[in-house]
Order: sequence, then structure tokens, then C-alpha cells
Amino acid sequence: MKPVTEVLDAPRPDGAATAPEPPPLFFLPVLSLHKLESEALTAEALPAELRRALVQLARVPRLLVASDYDGTFAPIVPDPAQARPVPESVHALRSLAGLPATTAALISGRALRDLATLSRLPSEVHLVGSHGSEFDVGFVHQLEPEAARLRAELQTALEEVAARAAGVTLESKPAGVAVHLRRAEAEAAQWALEAVRSGPATWEGIHVTEGKAVIELSVIATDKGNALEALRHEVGASAAVYFGDDTTDERAFARLQGPDVGIKVGEGETLAGYRIADATEVATALAFLLEERRAWLYGQHSPPIERLTMLSNENTVALLTPDARLSWMCHPGPDAGAVFADLLGGPGAGHFSVRPHRRAGGGAGAAGAGPRSPLPLGQRYVPGTMTVETRWSRLLVTDYLEHGLPAHRTQVVRVLTGSTAAEVEFAPRPEFGQVPVRLVAEGEGLRVLGTAEPMVLRSPGVRWEVTSDGVNETARAVVDLVEGEPVVLELRCGTDDLTAAPAPEPERRETAERYWSEWVSKLTLPAVEQELVARSALTLRGLCDSETGGIMAAATTSLPEEIGGVRNWDYRYCWVRDGSMTAQALVTLGSTGEAEAFLDWLHRVLDSLPGPERLHPLYTLQGTGLGPEAVIDGLPGYAGSRPVRVGNLADQQVQLDVFGPVVELIAHLAQATGHIRDRDWELVESMAAAVSRRWDEPDHGIWEERDAPRHHVYSKVMCWVTLDRAVELAAVYDRRADPSWAPLRDRIAQDVLEKGWNPKVQSFTTAYDGLDLDAASLHVGLSGLIDPTDERFTATVTAIEAELRSGSTVYRYRRDDGLPGDEGGFHLCAAWLIEAYLLTGRRTEAAELFQQIVDTAGPTGLLSEEYDPIAERSLGNHPQAYSHLGLIRCAQLLAR
Repeated sequence: MKPVTEVLDAPRPDGAATAPEPPPLFFLPVLSLHKLESEALTAEALPAELRRALVQLARVPRLLVASDYDGTFAPIVPDPAQARPVPESVHALRSLAGLPATTAALISGRALRDLATLSRLPSEVHLVGSHGSEFDVGFVHQLEPEAARLRAELQTALEEVAARAAGVTLESKPAGVAVHLRRAEAEAAQWALEAVRSGPATWEGIHVTEGKAVIELSVIATDKGNALEALRHEVGASAAVYFGDDTTDERAFARLQGPDVGIKVGEGETLAGYRIADATEVATALAFLLEERRAWLYGQHSPPIERLTMLSNENTVALLTPDARLSWMCHPGPDAGAVFADLLGGPGAGHFSVRPHRRAGGGAGAAGAGPRSPLPLGQRYVPGTMTVETRWSRLLVTDYLEHGLPAHRTQVVRVLTGSTAAEVEFAPRPEFGQVPVRLVAEGEGLRVLGTAEPMVLRSPGVRWEVTSDGVNETARAVVDLVEGEPVVLELRCGTDDLTAAPAPEPERRETAERYWSEWVSKLTLPAVEQELVARSALTLRGLCDSETGGIMAAATTSLPEEIGGVRNWDYRYCWVRDGSMTAQALVTLGSTGEAEAFLDWLHRVLDSLPGPERLHPLYTLQGTGLGPEAVIDGLPGYAGSRPVRVGNLADQQVQLDVFGPVVELIAHLAQATGHIRDRDWELVESMAAAVSRRWDEPDHGIWEERDAPRHHVYSKVMCWVTLDRAVELAAVYDRRADPSWAPLRDRIAQDVLEKGWNPKVQSFTTAYDGLDLDAASLHVGLSGLIDPTDERFTATVTAIEAELRSGSTVYRYRRDDGLPGDEGGFHLCAAWLIEAYLLTGRRTEAAELFQQIVDTAGPTGLLSEEYDPIAERSLGNHPQAYSHLGLIRCAQLLAR
């Protein structure tokens, strides 16, 4: 028999077939695991192995979620016509169907029209009836005459059987008939079953499927396994999960393989890998899968990037959310694996949280069982320090990183004061959550077991409850605070010592705060935005590594340049360019120690190279080369922005601009100190030698484009800066200049003027080979290569303003750089345009744009890398050195 395909176009009873497109995700019904109508079950009620499997399943590229109906999606009831689905299952399946790259389906033995009537599901959930012979879209068969005749004879024969057995009912389907035995007495049901087995079931052309209290006869070969495979192929699913309770579902379980998950509901032998009890637990599992899938696609409650606040002690950095959640910290260094990566992976990736404890109904309750904790009243830095205070009405949480520890040690101190109960949750997840840990409670605190580095949480007097999700353990405690009696929590990484510290906590806090306040008090701050400049200076100092002299570009990895996009990079390393510019900014404020330490760091790097022209764009904070760039597949990323990257391929690029900022830094340092160190003059000679050998090569440029190298204008300008500053330094500080430097400097300048200026666009362009513009090309005038009054520079300022400025920000460029997606405007580029405005006499525009940058800073004064002027939110890694040094520079210029 050759069936003719016919699409079933009858509308569903609820009209879903003709309904408009589903609303955005945030309008879809959301199931809370704490609000199942039938029983108060949470995800912890599911087997731990099943939870782990569902977490992994939620992270596949394209997911198919399929379930049987009776006994799984809906409980078994005496009258099949009254089998209504569990409401929470409906909400969860519908919400899953509304997610991107996610398909939801019911595969039932019921006729398609009956399945649609009972389930009341909208059209975004696929329905498959009659064990796979009826699909709601694209797979339904019209019977040929011979099959239709056999179907009619089958109906007549089974009606005779049903008429002789009380309680036996028939369900007519397009390709067959189901005989239901559930409502018949045992004797009548057994007689009818034998009559069917020995009669119509033996006919040629009849296909039989037996289930619980039902036997179905069809004139078309069908089974749920075939239906599942058809759906998988149709939607291109990477993996599938199937829920079933009947023997007919075993054919679907038999088709599962690889990352697929089969879940048997109830008792009985099965091919499924997992088992749960009933339809209520199906709802729980679907809700859990929904939450994990949504978190994977969109991230979990990602705080605005600009509202993240950094802790630092010049060896370690950590980030706090506005509600005192320690959501990012790496150990044993800022560029090591994360102990807390909640920022990129949600709670499962590790966090350390403190919040007021809310008791349900005003009485004592378990952690998290009561109403949601209130938002803090505010968060601030203690002025002139890196200590952070987060305040609620009757709770103050004070956080800082202890100073004076060995480089391999990290100690986060959290002080809880107030007159209420505080709820504390401690969930360390080393190596970005990839290392399972155990927590052991002792009298003085908690020990973290299973890590390469020792780790303890000293918390004397706190009673911890340790729970497990089957992989990791989490400690929770409710601490009753008494006014005047602080509770101190000390997270100690790099040691297993739980004994009391030699000095009391107030003394250690005073030491940490004095370190910062004394440093900042010695700076020369401009009159414009003085407090914000001081905070920027502290931020830059906080990105410095006191042990090595290296300077991080930013404190984080993979905070996105576009929400949901792939432009997510690791900035926890020391770029030669960024480090030089950061140190220079601090020199201009009167602090020279960071510059000297950074140049010493650079000396050590150069000592490991065959020649200065082989200098890479970036290195680790220790001055070594980076390992290969890798992706942490297990993390969903900030707000679902994947991939999460560690390492950075840019370290293998050619970036010929890196030499200029180094010599520029040495020039500023020499001016500040009145002399130039011999070692630093050697660096000048090395940078000049590198430029002499390579200046005329194409490179990847300041923005590290992962495309073919070009002759970038900015790179050529920085080669010119290298030689120009070298010649000046030799003249001022009585050093011998190589006689080739000055002629080569002039030759490079002429090259830029001839090939970088494009009369068609009336601007210096990105590179010699195109018409596209780049904010970095402003350095033709900012560097002094041409006079700022030169018409070509003023025209370039106008062209870049028109092409790249958007309201309060300035984009790097608008060209196709070979990467998908978009990005925000760069604060550094806006700072360059402000300086260009000032150089060309446009002070009003400069002041206005500067104020707009100031307005984008977070409540604690920190700036990320980029800004989206449409969504009015920050983007990129945070806090970003570029952004803060740009703000300092603009404030200084505007104050003159």
C-alpha cells in the first residue's frame, strides 16, 4: 500500500492552529518549582542522576522534548475522556516550545483530534496521535481504498467484541481502532483481549500495539519510536528527552542514543535510563528542564554590568553584585580558573551570597522558603579605599580583600553587622564549576575538599547545613545578628588553616583601607570630576599585580560586546599596549611606582625573546606566553552570551602599534622623575629597533581583528611615535640616538600622509587599502604627527564624528570585521574624540560628551569597555582599564 501524504488542516479545538505568533519569552507562563498544585515538590525531589542528565541536555544546540500523554503528561483516570493534563506540565511544555532552538511534542496512542481536545496545547507544541500515524503537520496519511476497506471491516469486528463484553470501549482512529479495557471487569476484559488477539489481530495487514489496558489495531505500521525519529529529523534536534509510562513507549526509548535521555514514569521493566514516580514528577522534571534551558539560552538574572563592583588587593580581584553576591573570583590569580563564576554561569557555577533572611509568615523558615529578600538600600566604596559596603535596613555587609598576604594566598573578608537574621549561602565551584567539591563543617568553619588548591571558610559560631545536588555541595546558614556583635566570614584560598588570624579583623581592615587611602591621597587630581577620577585611579591600581608588575586589561572574561552574541573575550591578561597606557595615566596623576614595575615586567618578557621585534601583544601577568584559547562549554555565559572563553588568540597576532605606547610611557615617567633609568633607555632602543625592522609590514591592528593583516594607519602612527619620542628623549636626557631614527621617523610620517589620507572620504582611513573609518586614526593628530590645526585632521574629526559617534558613545568602526554580530561604542574611542574636539577648539562638544560618559558609570563609579546607546546599558569586560584611563585623560584636559 502506498499512502498519499495529506496535511491535516483542521483547527485545534482551542483555535491554536490559527493563533498569532507566540509572545516574547517574558510573557510566556513561567512555572515555579515551588508552586506545583498537586504537591509541593522541588527539583531536589528528582533523582540526582536525572538532574545532572537534564542539566547537560539543556545545553545542547537544538533540543527535542517529547512525552506520552496518558500516565505521563496527564494522570491515569478511570474515564479516558476525562484525562486532563497536569497544569504545570502544560505551562512548562508550552514555555519550552517558546524557547529558541527548542521543540516540544506529545506522542500519544490517542487519536490526534482527541489529543488536541484534551491537551488544549497551542500550535507551537507538536502533536502526534495514533502511535505516530497522525502528525499535526506534514506527516498525516490518507488511506488508499484497500486499506480503507480493511479499516471498515476491522471496525465492524471489534464492535461485535465490545458488544459482548460490558465496559469495553472502542476508540476510532483514522488508521485503526483502539480497544480500551480499563473500565471493564477483569473477566470481561480478559475475554475481550483474547478475542481480539485470536481474531482481528491475526488478519493480514493488521498491525497490533498493546499497552496498559488497551490493544490497538491499525492498517498502517506505526510506533512511537518511528514518530520520535521523524520529529527529530524534521527539526534537526541535537538531542531528545522522552517521557513514557507504557509498554508502547519502549519503542521510543529504544531509539534514544548518545546525549538523549529516556525517563520511565512508574514501575515496570524499561529501556529508559531514568525513572520517576508519576505525572506530578513529570511536571517537576519539565519545569527543571525549562529553568535550565532558559538559563542556558539567556543567563540567569544577570545584573547590569555597570552595577558590578570590584574588590582588589593587587594580587586578586573579585566582583560583587549590587546585592552583595560574590559572583566572580579566580584563584590562585586573576587569570586562573574561577572559584566563583556565577556571573557567567548562574548559581551552579559558584557564588558566595549574603542577604537578609525572610521568614515565611513572620516565623522561622528554611533558607529560601520565604518571600524574596528585599533589594539593598545601596552599595558604595568606603571613600578612598577598595572596601565595599552593601546596606539593607538592618543589615550591613562589608567586603574587602586582605592585604599583605603571600602571592599564592587569597583572603576575602565579609563582615556582617546589624540587628536581623542574615542568610548566607556558600557554593564554591573551582575551575569554572568543572571540579566537584565537598564541604565539611567543623567548629571553626568549612573545609572545601576536592580542589587542587586548599580552601577553607573560617566562620566560628556559624552553624552550616550542607546539601548536595548529586555533584557539588552547598552550605547554607541563617545567622542571627546582634547589634554591636559582628559576624566575620573569612574565605581563605591557598591554605587549609582554620585558626584565628594573628590580628583582629578591625585591625586588618584598617590596614587594607589605609593602604589605598594613603596612596590616593598622594595623587594630583584634576578639579573636574575629582571623586570619579580618584575612583578611576584606584580601579587602575587595582588592576595592577604588585607581585609581577603586570597590569590587567580588565578584571573579567567573556562579558559580551553584544547581549547573546559571540564577541566574548578574555581580558585578564597584560597587553603591552594597555599596560603602558594604564601606567602612563597613573604617572600623570603623580604615581610612578606602577610604571617602574610594569617596565621591569616588560624587561623580563624581552629577556625571553630572540629580539624585540618578536614582542607579542599580550602575556600572562607573570610575563609568560598564553596557552591556547579555549571554550568553557559548561557555562551559558552572561545573559546567555556564548561562548565563554579562556585565553586569547590575539597573543599570536602581529600588532606593530605596541612599541609606541611603551616609549610614550618612558617619556612621561622620565618627565615626572627628572631622569631616565638606564634599563628604560635600553627599552627605548629595543622598541626603536623593532620598529626599524618591521614598520612597513601589515598587521592586525589595535582592535585585533581576526582577519587578514592590513597596513593600519594607527599602527604606522605608533611606529612614528616610537621614533619621535626616542629622538626627543635622547636630546633631553643626553642619551645617544641612533642616527637612523630621525630619518626613518620622517619617512614613516610621509608614508602615513600619502597613503593614509583619502580625499574621497576626506579623512584618514583605517588602513591604506580601503575607504572605511576607524576612531583610532584620530591619533594622526592626537600624537602630534600632524598639527591639530591641519585641515586634514579637522576633516577627519568631522568624518569620524559623523560616521562613528552615536549619541553618548563612539564606535571603533562600522566595517565588517569577519565576526558575526554587533558591539557597543567604546568609552576609549569617545575619550579620543573628546581630546580631538579640544584640540580643534570645540570645547562645548567635548564637555557635553564627557558628561555623557560620566553618566554611564555605575553607582560605584566603575566603567566597562563599551556602551549601548540604544538599550542604555554597559557591555564588555568590567572594569576596563581603557575606559578609566580615558576618563582620567579627559578630566585632566578639561580642567586645564
